[in-house]
Amino acid sequence: MAMRKKRTNDPEGMRRRVLDVAEDSFQARGYHASSLGDLMAAAGVTGGALHHHFPTKKALALAVIEERVAAAVRETWIDPVLAAPSAREGVRVVFEAVAAELERQGYVRGCPLNNLAHELSLADDEFRSALARIFANWRQAIADKMRADQPDGGADPERFAALVVAAYSGAMSMAKTAQDAGVLRACLRELESFEPSPSQGRLTAKRRRRVLSRAKIG
Repeated sequence: MAMRKKRTNDPEGMRRRVLDVAEDSFQARGYHASSLGDLMAAAGVTGGALHHHFPTKKALALAVIEERVAAAVRETWIDPVLAAPSAREGVRVVFEAVAAELERQGYVRGCPLNNLAHELSLADDEFRSALARIFANWRQAIADKMRADQPDGGADPERFAALVVAAYSGAMSMAKTAQDAGVLRACLRELESFEPSPSQGRLTAKRRRRVLSRAKIG
C-alpha cells in the first residue's frame, strides 16, 4: 500500500510566499495591474488561503509597504548611513552601491518606495500615510546622523536629509526611465559639489562646508 503523503502546515511560509510574489509584481507591473488571481497563481495558493492572511488586496499592499518596502529602505539606506563614519560618507556609499548593483543586474526598476508613492499616494489615505512614514523615517535617520556628526553646528541636518532623499528619489526615477544607472553617479557628483546653507542661528560668515566632501586622491 502506498504511503499517503503527509500534508505540511506552514502558514507563515505561505504568507511570506504571497508577500514575495506581491512585492515583485507591484514593482514590476504596479499595484493596479496586479490582479489577485495572478498573485494567487504565482504564489501557488488558493483564494481561501490568501484571504486568510490578507482579507483584501489593499491589506496585502499595506503589508508589502509596511513590511517589505520599509525593510528595504532600512537595509539599503538607513543602516548603511548609521554605520558609516559620517552622514556624508554614508550617502556616498549608498549611491555608489546602488549604482553598482543596478549596473550588475542590467536593468532599473526604480526605488520601491518611490514607485508605490507615485502610484498610490493619491489613491488612498492609508496608502499615503504608510508611505509618508517611511519617507519620514528615512529623512530622520539621515538628519540624526548629520546632527551627531556636527554637535557644534554646521549644515542644517533636516535640509540636508530632505535634499538627499529628494535627489536620490529623482535620480532613481530618471535612471528607471533611461534604464541607465549612470544618472545616480551624476547625481552624486552634484551633491558632492553643492554647498548648503548653515543651520538657522549660525553665523553665515563662517566657511561653508560641502554637502559631500570629495574623497581625497592619493
